[in-house]
Amino acid sequence: MYPMSDEARRSVLNEAERLRLLSSTERDLIRLVHEPGFPRWLEQIKSIGGCAHPIYLAGHTTIRDAVTGEILRRYDTSEEPGGRMPVRCRNRRETRCAPCSYLHAGDTFHLVRSGLLGGKGITSNVQRHPRLFVTLTAPSFGPVHGVSGPEGARCRPRRDGGVCEHGRPRGCGRKHEDTDSAVGQPLCPDCYDYAGHVLWHASAGSLWNRFCRTLRRHLATAAGITQTCLREHLTVSFAKVAEYQKRGAVHFHAVIRLDGPDGPASLPPSWATTDLLTGAVHSAADSVEVHTPYSPATGERVLKWGEQLDVHPIRSDAFTDSSAVTDSAVAAYVAKYVSKSVGDAGGIDYRITDFDSIRLAPVNAHLRALMTACWRLGGLPELEALNLRAWTHTLGFRGHVLTKSRQYSTTYGALRAVRTDHQNGGGLLVLEERDPVTESAWRYVGSGHSPAEADIAYGIAEDLANLRDIRREMIAEGWKYAA
Repeated sequence: MYPMSDEARRSVLNEAERLRLLSSTERDLIRLVHEPGFPRWLEQIKSIGGCAHPIYLAGHTTIRDAVTGEILRRYDTSEEPGGRMPVRCRNRRETRCAPCSYLHAGDTFHLVRSGLLGGKGITSNVQRHPRLFVTLTAPSFGPVHGVSGPEGARCRPRRDGGVCEHGRPRGCGRKHEDTDSAVGQPLCPDCYDYAGHVLWHASAGSLWNRFCRTLRRHLATAAGITQTCLREHLTVSFAKVAEYQKRGAVHFHAVIRLDGPDGPASLPPSWATTDLLTGAVHSAADSVEVHTPYSPATGERVLKWGEQLDVHPIRSDAFTDSSAVTDSAVAAYVAKYVSKSVGDAGGIDYRITDFDSIRLAPVNAHLRALMTACWRLGGLPELEALNLRAWTHTLGFRGHVLTKSRQYSTTYGALRAVRTDHQNGGGLLVLEERDPVTESAWRYVGSGHSPAEADIAYGIAEDLANLRDIRREMIAEGWKYAA
């Protein structure tokens, strides 16, 4: 063996020094690209759209002909990189996974739109049914700073110039932009009803359920029939989404539709008009209320909807100045907010496990006070059923971001199944004609990315987003191109 020359030794030392100066991500990238299965891993991450937090599974699926036993299709992860296969995390929150959030928003658009225009297994007759777009808001828990209107109005001008009992001004003469950090903050934090705010959040789901029951009762009363007989004449279908306002309060956007007794396929009776539904929505929203459990700290609260109630008929005609609330506009509006969370109001999208985490959370003073109220009230035995501590990160709100009645439209599962079949080139439909039997065995083996993998996945997701933007621009300009 020949001794190493001084030049070769210096070259090795320089290379070692360069490696030492590399960041952990750069070293991980060097490791990753030298892995034998790197090209295949790259294909896998592209196939899931650059998911930011993929779930890794290991196992196999075998599809056989039920009669002959012939293997029609087989997939096994034993030959994949690391012996595993990545699948999407399917997180709807844009702050956690933008690629999956985009896909979820698209599914929501089609889910809501099919309940307005038909399609995806829903008859197009729903276009002729009475339909409303309703916004139900939370009540006021104290005055907060607001965004100036289109005419540049001042926030809360007051002529008397008075102050509250804590010595703070009752008004605000400033003009706030939407990006102003003061928007949504209370004029006086000491006057703000933080307990009422989080208790309303904890009861918002019950308030919605009671609203739906009251709406059916008011429809029956307006028609001159009993509530038990209403089901023989019509059904009420809905889809709603929850949105956080700047003040950290949830409000609901809902599509409410009247169907015949057999669901979307049947027309409602002639007396079930849009005006009748509008009146019932107003009266039900005004009358419904929920009582919280009694506590010496908060008393027994009577919770209602806020005074702001917007009710608009949904039209099927083209988007015009006289008819801005159309099928596609409503579906796009709901899909926009389904990917949002409390994080878009300045909050966080991870659970709080101890009181010190509230103090360290990267939120403004108003949201920190709401979290503190959740934690303290959640420790009271009489309010234990509200489970406030577990939902401190959502300011006490524990409902799903989107809910719908069973007969409103299709489901997320059905939409995903159609997309999977399309990506497989319709192969599943061909197999179904041969009466297949499926044998599967899968197990969870990990999740997430290493630092270098995360950078590559982010670049893939960014490239796909840029391609979508280019495609939209080309469509808007009337370009002809291959899909």
